[in-house]
Amino acid sequence: MIYALLKWITGIALHWFYRDIRVLDGERIPVTGPLLIAVNHQNALVDSLIVGWVVPRQINMTAKATLIDNPLIAALFKILNVVPLRRVSDEAQKLNGLPSDRSRNVGAFRELVNLLEKGGAVLIFPEGKSHNEAGLEPLKTGLARLALQARDESAIKGIKILPLGLVFENKATPGTIVGVRIGEVIEMDSWLEKSHTVLTQEIADRLRTISEEAGLPAQQPKSRVYRKNSIREGLIALAAWWGHFTHQIPVRMARNIAMKRSTNADEPAMFTIVFGVGLVLLTYIIHLTIIGALAHSFWIGSLYLISLLAGAYWAAFEQHPRRY
Repeated sequence: MIYALLKWITGIALHWFYRDIRVLDGERIPVTGPLLIAVNHQNALVDSLIVGWVVPRQINMTAKATLIDNPLIAALFKILNVVPLRRVSDEAQKLNGLPSDRSRNVGAFRELVNLLEKGGAVLIFPEGKSHNEAGLEPLKTGLARLALQARDESAIKGIKILPLGLVFENKATPGTIVGVRIGEVIEMDSWLEKSHTVLTQEIADRLRTISEEAGLPAQQPKSRVYRKNSIREGLIALAAWWGHFTHQIPVRMARNIAMKRSTNADEPAMFTIVFGVGLVLLTYIIHLTIIGALAHSFWIGSLYLISLLAGAYWAAFEQHPRRY
């Protein structure tokens, strides 16, 4: 329930910064079974939000362990089942150049294997870091080792590795486009090579073709799922107008604050989402306080809140409605 709610909010909030998120070959995403999702990493936490929004099943995320030093983030990670991974670079800083503990992620790997054994989906950024380079950085071997370990040592059947490429028109500029390209899965049941180096190279090759070597997907034809008659189309247009009208001020303020506070290209979108959620909630409280003072009715207040939520949704997805 919490995951579904956060996913709904995330989908709307992403469109407060980006004009469109175009998905190509989404039908390739396995909807059941153990799944490892390999994604290129160019936009920090926003990459996770985009993948979580696009993939039509609950996913378990991984993140660098240093983030759990913040108790609030640690609590959020626990709610969302985020598995912290310790990077060599982070450990080296703590150890002042001493050799890192090669067993530092044993517990995390065991937890990830357990998730796969239950048929779960796990998101991993095999580059191991977020960056601003146009191309794919060299991949770490952790994802490949996890896939082979889960298959060979834990005898988990049906594991798939899904390459997912993110392409940004300009990740730091509001109103730009994000492309999401889904690659062909690697079926571990039929993958004969036991070397994690070879598997890592195969993941890199497939990921490169849908990220650095690929441009933005072409604009897809407007969905007609909800537009079967002019009345419904008119209601959608009205809801979208209401959403733009009631949300444009807090969203614009969030964008302005984000652009002023950002010190690198990874921050504008994330800051817009964070500040946007806070300012929109504050706007809702103000609206509902005024409505409550005028109407003195719980039901009118509830209907007004529903209208705000519906407006937020259709303002983001008028052209690309999506079922939940």
